[in-house]
Amino acid sequence: MKKITPLFVVTLALVLFFNGKKYDELLGSRLNNSVSVCLEGQSCGATSGASVSSAANSAPIVKVQLSEGSEHIVKMLNSGEGGQMIFEPAVLKVSLGDTIHFKATDAAHNSVSMDGMIPSGAADWAGKLSQDISVVLDSEGVYVYQCDPHVMMAMIGVIQVGEAVNLEDIKMAAADKKSAFMMNSDRLDNYLSQL
Repeated sequence: MKKITPLFVVTLALVLFFNGKKYDELLGSRLNNSVSVCLEGQSCGATSGASVSSAANSAPIVKVQLSEGSEHIVKMLNSGEGGQMIFEPAVLKVSLGDTIHFKATDAAHNSVSMDGMIPSGAADWAGKLSQDISVVLDSEGVYVYQCDPHVMMAMIGVIQVGEAVNLEDIKMAAADKKSAFMMNSDRLDNYLSQL
């Protein structure tokens, strides 16, 4: 028992140190925005807002490539590379007839096709909470899906099957769907831009 205690303490210290460092970096990046103070009647630096906007828009958009194979796994996660409440991968390109296996890696998630955001004539799906579901995508176009309990946090994903024949319709529907997102309101637009 005495040998286990130092190992536990060292492990705990490492976890706290690295998580604390990650938190500090995240907090620092959010607080590292330039701010200008101006008095009444002075110009408030309208250009500073533009520079922030142009900096945000200058990040290159990486287009998703066709995923190999006919079966693909999408994990339902509390936290992943793309943030909190996320499907991973969040954007996927597959071939007509491929199967997507949604894995309930973390509890309290599901995968449900979003109304009005799948190809015309395509079969919709609705997985049960905390359970895996497999879906065969047999209609060409863009599919957008969500996690029902976390849709307000924009826990959504996008799959392109073959050609994106309905992309413009999806983009128009996205404008309305985004109003339900309380967090990550730009997530859907970011995902669609990767197609």
